[in-house]
Order: sequence, then C-alpha cells, then structure tokens
Amino acid sequence: MDYFTIFILTLDATVRVSTPLILAALAGLFAERSGVVDISLEGKMLAGAFIAASVSYVTGNVWLGCLAAMGVSTALALLHGYACITHRGNQVVSAVAINILVAGLSIVLGLAWFHQGGQTPNLPASGRFEDILLPGAEALKSVPVLGEIYYELLSGHNILVYFAFLMVPVVWWVVYRTRFGLRLRAVGENPKAVDTAGISVMGLRYQALVINGMLCGIAGAYISSAQNAQFVRDMTAGQGYMALAALIFGKWRPVPVMLACLLFGFLDAVAVRLQGVELPGIGVVPVQFIEALPYLLTVILLAGFIGKAVAPKAIGVPYVKER
Repeated sequence: MDYFTIFILTLDATVRVSTPLILAALAGLFAERSGVVDISLEGKMLAGAFIAASVSYVTGNVWLGCLAAMGVSTALALLHGYACITHRGNQVVSAVAINILVAGLSIVLGLAWFHQGGQTPNLPASGRFEDILLPGAEALKSVPVLGEIYYELLSGHNILVYFAFLMVPVVWWVVYRTRFGLRLRAVGENPKAVDTAGISVMGLRYQALVINGMLCGIAGAYISSAQNAQFVRDMTAGQGYMALAALIFGKWRPVPVMLACLLFGFLDAVAVRLQGVELPGIGVVPVQFIEALPYLLTVILLAGFIGKAVAPKAIGVPYVKER
C-alpha cells in the first residue's frame, strides 16, 4: 500500500470519526449562542446512542431508532432548560447532573432490557445506517488519484455523514442570514435588549435547546447505529467534551468549528493507525499514549493556539425579567 492510499484512508477515517463531533458541536453552538452553557452534550449523545440502538434492535428500523434518539435527547435538553432557564439554576451543575444521570441510567436500563452487561445485542442490517455508493464511484475506482479520492474519500459513507457536513452551511445560514439567527445571537449577547424589543428571551433559549437536543440525538444515533452496530456502556468516550472543546476552538462559528472537529478527528484517526507501529529511534509507542493523544493535543491546542476566544457575553447568566 503506497503513502497516498494510506493518506486517503486516514482522511476517510477522519471524516467518519469527525461526524458525531460536528453534530454535537453544532448543537452546542445553538445552546451557547443563546446564552445557555451546555456541558451535557456528552450525556445527550450517550442517551441518543442507547435509545437509537435499543429501538433499532427491537423494531428493526434504523429510522425509528434515530427519531427516538432525537426525542429522548430533546427531552433532556428541555430538562436542562427547565432547570436553568425557567428556574434560573446553575447551568453547569444541571448539565453535569444530566451526564451523570444518563451514564448510570443507560447501564441500568441496558441490564434490565437486554441482560448483556449494560449493552445491546448486535443490530441487524435493517437497524443500521448503510454506506451509500455515489454514482460512478465503482467505475472510477481504478482511475489514479481522482478515482481513489472519489471512491474512498467522497463515496461510501452513510447518510448521517453527508447530513453532518451539509448542516455546517445550513447552520451558518440560519445563524447569520435569518431573523431567528439574529435574535439568537442577540439573546446571547444582550438579553435585556431582546426583551425590550418584545421578544421572549425564554422562548428563544428553549427553541435553541430543542435544536440542540435534536442534533445531539442524531450524533448519538450515528455512534451506535452507523459507526458501530450496538450500544456499549460509555461508548461516547468523552466525544461530547471534545465537541465542546471544538466549539471553543472554533470560537462559536460554524465553519471554524467544523475545521476543529476535523482536526480532532484526524488526530484520532492517526492515533489508531500508530498503534503497534514501530517509529524510527523511538520504538513501539505505548497503546495508552496513542489512545490519550487526541485528548492531550486537544488540551494543548486549547491552551496555547486559539488565541483569545470570546464567548457570548450573557452565556451562563440566568435572565431575570424586569417587572
């Protein structure tokens, strides 16, 4: 296998690994642009992954599983909103509580429903998102360079991968070119001005959390029924926190956020390929270090390479309507 093929296959893995990060980061963008801190991306993704796998296994229908994941994740987002928007609770505490709740509840329900140590059985073919071969991919497979790029990198992904990348320009358009986006950005910067204009601050923030929950549910469904073929306990493995880091790294803007997710996905893909490889002058790198590499570099990049990341001014601050 030549170096170009290895590079293309690494980029192909990058796209697959980055998909849930992109969806979760865009979900966090809506919440935090509205002024709501959302550390619960991890918990909502995990809940979505569990419910998607469970429903897909029982019904044999992957789309029902995805819809169920979106519903459960949205319910958790609204629970977060009820605690920190309606009752003006601490947003970080509420989000962490959701993460802890889902981490435990998914295991308990998995044990009760499937009796397999907190995981679901393997999903049938109808319970998974299958890869899509783009038109002409098979015919162009043998063409040097361009054919390999089209067949390996652009084609052969499932529909949620294409959906995630399509959502980036859609979210950019919604946030920067629509009335809802203008109000969303305004409520995250100056909710008092939005309230003075006669627009409901609570209503806008709840709308943002509904979108947030739906995207997190899709991200979770991707992890368990597209990237994998079953739910395994704690299978999100910190991806929600990495998506949050990408959101900060991208300074709450859709395109830079996507690029940050691709960077983290690339590090993860490279880390997998380095396992068991003997490097000149170093030897075989320990597996533990390879597995920790994406997370270590995430911390390093956030600490020293993004410059000043200015969050929305009203983020994390409960709004009290003046009477």
